[in-house]
Amino acid sequence: MDVEQAPETKGGFWRANVRLTILLLAVWALVSFGFGIVLREPLDAFSIGGAPLGFWFAQQGAIYVFVVLIFVYAALMSRLERKERRRAAQAGERPQ
Repeated sequence: MDVEQAPETKGGFWRANVRLTILLLAVWALVSFGFGIVLREPLDAFSIGGAPLGFWFAQQGAIYVFVVLIFVYAALMSRLERKERRRAAQAGERPQ
């Protein structure tokens, strides 16, 4: 997935949007489900602030990652929307 390239069609914009959303949801699922539940025991060998790392991911890490992903999504979508507006202006279309 390359959100750096300007989509060539309106459908391309939405495909890029959906790909970005799926990618970020996959990261969040990996952190919250993978690290917090599936990989909890191996991660518990490490600690953050006295709490086992697996427990920390389940209780705090997934929330922090989710908040960071919100800002990442906003920044990448702003970039994608700017490129779509430029593409629409060059094609003589009215941006949505």
